[in-house]
Amino acid sequence: MSKPQNRVRLTAGRVDAFTCPAGKSQAFLWDTEAPALALRVTPTGRKTYVFESRLNGATLRVNIGTAADWPIEKARGEAQRLKMLVDSGQDPREIERQQQAAQAADKAAAVAKVEADKVAAVTVGEVWADYLEKRRPFWGDLHYRDHIDKAKTGGLPSGRRGGGKQLTKPGPLAALMPLALKDLDQATIERWAANEGKTRPSSARLAWRLLTVFLTWCAEQPEYAPLLPDKNPAKTKKAREALGKPGTKSDVLQREQLAAWFAAVQQIQNPVIAASLQMMLLTGARPGEVLALRWEDINTKWKGISIRDKVEGTREIPATPYMHHLLAALPRRNEWVFSSPTSASGRLTEPNNPHTRACKAAGLEGLTLHGLRRSFASLTEWLEVPAGVVAQIQGHKPSATAEKHYKVRPLELLRVHHERIEAWILEQAGVKFDTQAENGKLRVVG
Repeated sequence: MSKPQNRVRLTAGRVDAFTCPAGKSQAFLWDTEAPALALRVTPTGRKTYVFESRLNGATLRVNIGTAADWPIEKARGEAQRLKMLVDSGQDPREIERQQQAAQAADKAAAVAKVEADKVAAVTVGEVWADYLEKRRPFWGDLHYRDHIDKAKTGGLPSGRRGGGKQLTKPGPLAALMPLALKDLDQATIERWAANEGKTRPSSARLAWRLLTVFLTWCAEQPEYAPLLPDKNPAKTKKAREALGKPGTKSDVLQREQLAAWFAAVQQIQNPVIAASLQMMLLTGARPGEVLALRWEDINTKWKGISIRDKVEGTREIPATPYMHHLLAALPRRNEWVFSSPTSASGRLTEPNNPHTRACKAAGLEGLTLHGLRRSFASLTEWLEVPAGVVAQIQGHKPSATAEKHYKVRPLELLRVHHERIEAWILEQAGVKFDTQAENGKLRVVG
């Protein structure tokens, strides 16, 4: 402990005049009013108030602050406070450390609370977007589009031919997107299912399945898991029952209806739409697979068509004569086979409305685009085509061990059966297609 030889009543003038003698590393000027208070000065001229005392037989020194920041009276008050602590056996340094630790803990807790509040406020829509971004590499285009469509907000111009000023409707999941994820509980989902099940049960059932998988994924993410209950809130009997069971689809073209259907479809003014519908029937492909065809998928040398398959990735089917004729007549506006100059994507969207109008004109109301796929499978039974051939053309999973592991049909073998199917369908439709005629012209038989 320094010896308080220089003891005076500290004043502003004395503080300003006090300097460190030459050859010394520091000098002290002690206060008479607060005996434990001293002004410490260094050769650089830095002046600091310090408190010095003894605690448990050892010297204790605490820096109070610089003379520039601490008025004299304030420094005296601090020295007196520290003296009271020492006299009571407390170490001011330890108290300061405890206070700093407490402040740091309070600050950390405040930051944690802010972050927790942010996480708690995160909406289903924000997490849904994160989910789509992270899972997109593992999905096909159709599956990804389902997630987009079911959650879209709607309210945009429909863009459909004849749609006028109609706006798109919100997807089934749109009502859930603004909710906080933590509020997406069992009761909320059951109310949603009951509401959606009344107006669009088929679409809502798919949306519910997507939502169930989404919540399972959320429960596996450390940042979202604390916001959800232990049990997936979408997996309830009440929600499932509210959406109902899918009915058996029975919309198929019968053999005797083919002539009316072809006549009506070929009257559609847009040749791209007419060709796409005929190709859906003649290949049994999914509507989305047909509309996603690019020109690079058409192999004119080997007369094959590469279809992007949601099951296997891609599959090769024959480019049968009539289909080749349809494709050759289409305009090449861009990369898409079934292009559209008015579509934002550059390709045709599902032509439900034109097909519905054509079917109504032909007296075939209720036939859907997917019904054309079912029609292909049903019509092949008239020819007793092997089920495995039909499945391979349509892109169905093999249904038996022999089909799955041992029968691999090359494109030419598929062509034998597929051309036979096409020729029979055209014959039943009353359409004769002469492959030898110039440009593959059609002759319609009355």
